[in-house]
Amino acid sequence: MRIVIFGLTVSSSWGNGHATLWRGLIGALARAGHRVDFFERDVPYYAGHRDLHALPRGELVLYPDWPAVRARARRAVADADVAIVTSYCPDAVEAARLACDAPGVQRVFYDLDTPVTLARLDAGEPVAYLPPEGLGGFDLALSYTGGAALEALVARLGAPRALPLYGSVDPDVHRPAEPRPAWRSALSYIGTWAADRQRAVDALFLEPARRLPAERFVLAGSQYPADFPWAPNVWYLAHLPPAEHPAFYASSRLTLNVTRGAMAAMGWCPSGRLFEAAACGVPILTDAWAGLDAFYAPGEEILVARDTDDALAALALDDATLARVGGRARERTLDEHTAERRAAELLDAIAAGDDARLAAVPER
Repeated sequence: MRIVIFGLTVSSSWGNGHATLWRGLIGALARAGHRVDFFERDVPYYAGHRDLHALPRGELVLYPDWPAVRARARRAVADADVAIVTSYCPDAVEAARLACDAPGVQRVFYDLDTPVTLARLDAGEPVAYLPPEGLGGFDLALSYTGGAALEALVARLGAPRALPLYGSVDPDVHRPAEPRPAWRSALSYIGTWAADRQRAVDALFLEPARRLPAERFVLAGSQYPADFPWAPNVWYLAHLPPAEHPAFYASSRLTLNVTRGAMAAMGWCPSGRLFEAAACGVPILTDAWAGLDAFYAPGEEILVARDTDDALAALALDDATLARVGGRARERTLDEHTAERRAAELLDAIAAGDDARLAAVPER
């Protein structure tokens, strides 16, 4: 098949989780013989941190603005079997109109940020990447978030069908690695700064650092404000490319996952970092949210903290226990959460959509 994607970014992993997910999925689709073309608006903050310049079996189309690429996008969609428009694509509305007007192509909206989408709708705020008429013009809505989010995409936004397409990991990129002395820590955390994560970051990362001044804590991520409440024993890396993640994870006894507020409240929304760390065999400490046990078994494959005391209890576990938790999480990840597995789920969803469209065509 030929698949055309209009997304936020695949070329830069700086300050977003979309790029890493797409790299894994596109690689898996290419290995299965499919072609993927990705249209990405060329913005300065991603151009300045670009760490991918080409796609396997497809094309990365960087463009300055929609008018400059409209004709090319129309041709690409006309030649495609599937057109996918994603949340936070800066030209999502225009791309959606183009895709929904094209005959013969299966039209998919992939919301990688469904809880944020729904929270903004609840607040009466505009959602720039949603067509004003909703998702009724698409054949399928995919969501990074499962559970009630899927019902909302149908009931509130008019999607004819909604299925989950969760995050995943490329085990060729994220795998056990040698630790680096400069990144050694009792607890590590990778995450872009976000206001709705800060409360949990403070309780599960910063406060344990304050209470364990002899231990070393390491945080990596972009966009942290100047007034962030650092502790003397917290080391900071402003940006860590995906290729460096395995060594970063391997350098810590335990790594932290913190879910954004809207996503944690809705549940069924595992972050890509969760799968990445698990694929590296590193034990994970995570905040609690509904649906977590559908991905990893709490206490056996992942450790869960609801407050600082829980985080401190996890940090006090012996090395053998932590290694056992990390090993089980890696096994579960390789069985269920790889990019190869998600690509197969995407193809199954597309095939089911084709069957549904054919069934809807009246007999002559």
